[in-house]
Amino acid sequence: MLDERMVERFTLVERTAREQEIKKSRFIAVAGPVEDEAAAKAFIAALSDPAASHNCWAWRLGQNYRFNDDGEPGGTAGKPILAAIDGQGLDYVAVVVSRWFGGVLLGSGGLMRAYGGTAALCLREAEKMALVDNVSGTVACGFSELTLVQARLGSLSGVQVGVQAFTDTGAILSVSAPKPEAGNVGELVANLTSGRSVMHWKE
Repeated sequence: MLDERMVERFTLVERTAREQEIKKSRFIAVAGPVEDEAAAKAFIAALSDPAASHNCWAWRLGQNYRFNDDGEPGGTAGKPILAAIDGQGLDYVAVVVSRWFGGVLLGSGGLMRAYGGTAALCLREAEKMALVDNVSGTVACGFSELTLVQARLGSLSGVQVGVQAFTDTGAILSVSAPKPEAGNVGELVANLTSGRSVMHWKE
């Protein structure tokens, strides 16, 4: 069974940067959407400034996450940045906070507030969009109904349809749909084929 009770998650529309000065140290946070771990690593590599004293970062990709203190005391930079991401319900997001040391020590608490606060400021002001979980499945259709089913499903927002394989009697279609719409898609397929075709969703 598909559980449609989802916590709504958001990602960023585009890259955003914010800067602030804290006790003579300069902090710049850059946040952006990332599709996967490779994209997150590329984002961090591209946005880390070699001239900065530290380039601390964090990213969240569903259940996967990473963070790094880049030489700052353990737990004072990467983890607060990740907390800023999670605190705003964001996913598929990477954040780099670069620091130029200004000569005044901030202490552990001060560093946590500086890194986490700069990341949070950047993320709060960034434009966001809802993330939609998709579910994929297959349905077998006869030749007489194939074109109609493809056309009707393909016209639905967020639904993608492709031919996975042809059979002697028709074709097996691969279907991807937003999880909340899965029930409606299955019902539409059943109605279009008078119950002869049944959507099979992958768990």
